[in-house]
Parts: sequence; C-alpha cells; structure tokens
Amino acid sequence: MQPRHYEEFYRSLAAAIPEPKTELRSRSAYQLLVAVVLSAQATDISVNKATDRLYPVANTPEAILELGEEGLKAYIKTIGLYNSKAKNIMRLCEDLLRLHDGEVPDNRKDLEALAGVGRKTANVVLNTAFGQPTMAVDTHIFRVSNRLGLAPGKTVLEVEKKLLKAIPDEFMIDAHHWLILHGRYTCLARKPRCRECPVEPLCRFKDKQLG
Repeated sequence: MQPRHYEEFYRSLAAAIPEPKTELRSRSAYQLLVAVVLSAQATDISVNKATDRLYPVANTPEAILELGEEGLKAYIKTIGLYNSKAKNIMRLCEDLLRLHDGEVPDNRKDLEALAGVGRKTANVVLNTAFGQPTMAVDTHIFRVSNRLGLAPGKTVLEVEKKLLKAIPDEFMIDAHHWLILHGRYTCLARKPRCRECPVEPLCRFKDKQLG
C-alpha cells in the first residue's frame, strides 16, 4: 500500500467502526491488565466469562492474593493455560504491591518488568488504559498488515515498527482497535469478507473473494 493511501485507509476504517474499543471488559487499568494476561491464546469471550465471575469477588491485587492461587484457578479454569496464568497473575499482583503500591504503571519499562507481562500486553495497556500511541500486534493485526500490504513483515516487532511509522498521527490512538476488529470480523483468516470490506479498494491482497 502506498503512503498516499494511508489516510484514506484509516478514514474508511473509522467510518466503518465509529467506536473502536477493546472487547475485554474492565473498569480499571488493573482489571484490563489481568484480562490481557488471561487472553493469551484465548478468546476475549472466554476471558470475559471468567472475569465477570472473578471481578465481583476480587478486583484488586490485594483481593486476588487473598483469594489464593487455587481460589483464582476456580474462576479461570475455563480459560486455556489457566494453571500457568494463575501463577503469573499471583506473581503479577505481588509485583504491583511491592513495586507500585498496587497501581498499574503507565510506562513500558515498569510494565514489562512485571511477571507475565510482555511487549504486546504492555502495548495494550499503554494504549487502552493510558491513551498512549502504541501498537499491540496480535495474530489478527499481523495477518491484516501483511495481507493488505499495509505493513508487511516477518516478525511481530517488524510489523509493529512499520505500523507506527505508517499510521497518521490523528489515527494513532485508535488504530490498534480498528485493525484488530477489522481482522476479527471482516478480514478473516480463512474466508475474508472482501465484498463487505470498507477498505477493499486499497487492499493489495491477490486472492480477494469478491464472487
């Protein structure tokens, strides 16, 4: 995709998705952080079902630690890899209390120093909770970026860096959610809905399904 088309591309997505936001339910930066940790290799729907039960009982680091690892597992056992995620969340809560008085830090260095928090998780929290111009590249965004010729790359980090350079400033805060929602509901992995796609005229995908 040519740079001259970037603005039109994001304006088209903005028109199609006027309220871009995460589908993970949360009411605080802490709840979002835990939800994102739980969402690794799991659907947002499955995470929401678990946190809808968990958060009314324990929605702070102190409350999670009081619940205990086995107690936490009882709420998240329907999510894949729940054993390791429970361990990470317990350690995460300990880190937050020990290092940040229970508050979620608003910078990458401190976020990535927390147990169970990698670059993608940090990017989601920085963008969604703190409104910072970051780009969390998941499987949907990686696919869309390569398929459309938007920011082709062989690695997640390469795609992330290219997107950050290519996204016009006025669209930067919402770009992550536009791209992930576009990949989740329109530019599907196996059967992309090209006939319904708002950015199809700009797309460089060779195997469009327009029939």
